Amino acid sequence: MKRAPLLFLNVFAIATCGLIYELLAGTLSSYVLGDSVTQFSIIIGIYLFAMGVGSYLSRFIEKNVADKFIEVELGVAVMGGFSAPLLFLTFANLSYFSIVLYGVVLVIGTLVGLEIPLLMRILKDDLDFKDLISRVLAFDYIGALVASLLFPIFLVPRLGLNRTSLLFGMINAGVAVWGTWLLFPLIKSNVTIMRVRGAVILVLLAIAFIKADKLTTLAEDALFADNIIYAKSSPYQRIVVTKGKTGYALFLNGNLQFNSFDEYRYHEALVHPAFAAYQGAPKRILVLGGGDGLALREIEKYSSVDFIQLVDLDPDMTNVSNAVPALGELNRHSFADPRVHVTHADAFVWLDSTDTEPFDIAIVDFPDPNNFALGKLYTSRFYSLLKKKLTADSAVVIQTTSPLVARKSFWCIVKTLESVGFAVRPYQTTVPSFGIWGYALCKLKPFDQPAKPPPGLELHFLTDNSFASMFEFTGDTSRPEEDIEINRLDNQALVRYYEAEWKRFEQ
Repeated sequence: MKRAPLLFLNVFAIATCGLIYELLAGTLSSYVLGDSVTQFSIIIGIYLFAMGVGSYLSRFIEKNVADKFIEVELGVAVMGGFSAPLLFLTFANLSYFSIVLYGVVLVIGTLVGLEIPLLMRILKDDLDFKDLISRVLAFDYIGALVASLLFPIFLVPRLGLNRTSLLFGMINAGVAVWGTWLLFPLIKSNVTIMRVRGAVILVLLAIAFIKADKLTTLAEDALFADNIIYAKSSPYQRIVVTKGKTGYALFLNGNLQFNSFDEYRYHEALVHPAFAAYQGAPKRILVLGGGDGLALREIEKYSSVDFIQLVDLDPDMTNVSNAVPALGELNRHSFADPRVHVTHADAFVWLDSTDTEPFDIAIVDFPDPNNFALGKLYTSRFYSLLKKKLTADSAVVIQTTSPLVARKSFWCIVKTLESVGFAVRPYQTTVPSFGIWGYALCKLKPFDQPAKPPPGLELHFLTDNSFASMFEFTGDTSRPEEDIEINRLDNQALVRYYEAEWKRFEQ
């Protein structure tokens, strides 16, 4: 029968769309629930189980197999296509997001599990069993490969999660409508009604695709208390800037990075202790992270500095202060300083592969280690690579999350730094937007903690007294007596600590 080769293309489309929906659910769950490895593992497990359920249920479909295949395909188009917008809105408005997430994955997996057995039964009269199995599985696995390559390389960076979901919903609906022609002799129901239903679903998905930005904004409006004035999905993260009564705030994947009301406390504490600890007039400065330009603002206050190398993964992050003029004013247009040289690269790879003159001071300002991709930037391997870019007298400061909320996480970073040969002077300060926040001041040889900030600077927070007090720890933030693991690249204990400690404060 001539339709057999075309039906194998359906197998390819089914496999591609099914894996895309699984990847979307896994990505969304890791964004909003944290711990990407755990969430992806759970999603994959539920999805494969659901496919098994669907395959088992197919045995109860005895009549009108072609009709049921078209109906299932339309069901996948609706559930899969609208899955990402539905989950975004659910997360923003419902407290039981996990139940909805796993329920959606279960339904989609069951429907996808129904499709292949039904299609094989349609093809069984055209091919012998050996050819049928080999070809179906071959197209199934090729489709999965194509999906796994398209998703991270093209779909998410170019379309975003919502549009990717809706696009593949349209593909499923298109397969269903096409199937009404391919399977016309086998269909017992009213074909016209089937095609009209398919066309309606296609139109609804297409409208949602066009309006995807509004769907995302609708979800984000429920997530953020203040007005959103800028939002952009980069290949690496969702960047949102809000404006409220206290000022401007920057969020990455929903996590607050700073508020203009009190960011000066964080950034003065981040930058100036390293300069105070350095003996002499520092000239070459390395900034890892810090794409908002606020650490640069503080560094540029030093006239001795003649070269600043900033390494940040995301070009859209370093462009935020251009896109939002108020943030450009906040960082005093620090990227325009001719001393600043920006490289967009993974800091881990950059340290490992770039030959450069050593730096006098390094400021490490990464987001908190809430997943393994970020956790690698806090490992002993990363800090060993960082050492190679320093002089014997260099000073380093690293932001190290909250020693009060995440006590084990904080001291895990300190112990990891010590394990590679750094002498560490941990310190902390209060930033109202975050609470008590921690840092680690490091050098390659033992040193006395600096007593006061460098003189002659325009500072809004640090004074001689407040500077000295940052190095004092209370009983509930001091180093715990229990053994703390070192954060290694092959065993990221820090991410486990961080997830367990911060999860206590989730609603």
